[in-house]
Amino acid sequence: MMGLFSQAGAHLRGRPRGISSVEDKVPEDTEPDDTSILDENEGSIIISLISQLRVGMELSKVTFPTFVLEPRSMLERITDFMAHPDLIFGYVSVPSTLRPPTSHFPRAPILLSTLLSAEDCDDPEERFLRVLQYYLAGWHIKPKGVKKPYNPVLGEFFRCRYDYSNGTQGFYIAEQGVSTVSRPASPLTGRGTVSHHPPVSAFFYVSPANQVQIVGELRPKSKFLGNSVSTTLEGENRVVLMGRPQDGEYVITMPNMYARGILFGKMVLELGDTCVALNEKSGLACDLEFKTKGFFSGTYNAIAGRVRKGNTDIGEVSGKWSHVMEFKDVRTGKKRPLFDVDKEGQKLAPKWVAPEDEQEPYESRRLWSALTQAILLKDMEAATEAKSAVEDAQRERRRREEPAEAHHARFFELRGGRWEPKLTLPQDSEMAVTMVREWIWSSTSAAPA
Repeated sequence: MMGLFSQAGAHLRGRPRGISSVEDKVPEDTEPDDTSILDENEGSIIISLISQLRVGMELSKVTFPTFVLEPRSMLERITDFMAHPDLIFGYVSVPSTLRPPTSHFPRAPILLSTLLSAEDCDDPEERFLRVLQYYLAGWHIKPKGVKKPYNPVLGEFFRCRYDYSNGTQGFYIAEQGVSTVSRPASPLTGRGTVSHHPPVSAFFYVSPANQVQIVGELRPKSKFLGNSVSTTLEGENRVVLMGRPQDGEYVITMPNMYARGILFGKMVLELGDTCVALNEKSGLACDLEFKTKGFFSGTYNAIAGRVRKGNTDIGEVSGKWSHVMEFKDVRTGKKRPLFDVDKEGQKLAPKWVAPEDEQEPYESRRLWSALTQAILLKDMEAATEAKSAVEDAQRERRRREEPAEAHHARFFELRGGRWEPKLTLPQDSEMAVTMVREWIWSSTSAAPA
């Protein structure tokens, strides 16, 4: 295997930068924003990094070079899946010349188009599809090239608020924790022990007025596979339509991510493997395959899936998650778009995040501020120093803690094997808004109005 690394290193170092080769060409069918070309310095850093690796090795302890980093934390990146709320809230659009001066026009009398909220749909199949398209719409949001967000450190959290055009609000909180198992004191040492399981990113989103709640957790695990790195996204999203309690939870798992061409060729980002969306109460499920491109055939960013009720297929999902995804009802032959990136991709719900000088020390944007600024300035030396400073401080913090001391998350707790928020919301939506706002922004001067 080291021979392969040596050959790859010689291959990259020996190629004059002005001369193209087969490996330098853009892979067919790939998206420009999904690919990266390394310069000489970046290529040398990659070769130095991978010379320490073995195929199948987990990468949780490996420090990646800063030029492959997306300038935000994984805790913030999860908000991509809340970026198109109209798909599940519904909307009412009016011609721009007839809109009132305020942006709050949910019930304007002259309509251009109307989409009911998911909970207002009486058909359980329609509610299921609306939740599915809400989830699928988040994948197109990503940085240019092959980038990964910062790995959150223990105790880090990210919080934000959404102000929607219909006058309602949404709230999001994510926190990095770790599953622990405490054992009683040993009769020999008199001290207990704590077993630490892989880190977990727990998250909670709610819009009380729109009756939508999402709870979930992610446990990314990366492995080196030779000419690629895979990231397995363990965990799930649990969507609840609060106005339809009889539906229970819509549970959705995640596909895996692959960075191809890290040794030779052009680096390409792909989503791959299968995820499942399931609503047990209605018996509806979707097995969705994110297809990776084969060596000789296939295309990039393709998806294919089937929606079934019990053991009976009722529809098919097809298309590209980077462009257009469609649903076909196999009983009628009719097709409908699930999401069109070219038409709807820019309509993102903006987030309100407190200014960094009003954030707490372990709040994501403040914690990683120096690293983010260095990346934006393309100062890789300063970025490496800033990243190391955060990681060294985290290691020192863990070293000072007692061996038997368990980490206690601030916003979440482990119940029945699942991470849940330390919050119980009242049924009244106005009271719920006040409660969740005070809970998320407790003990801080940055609490929003």
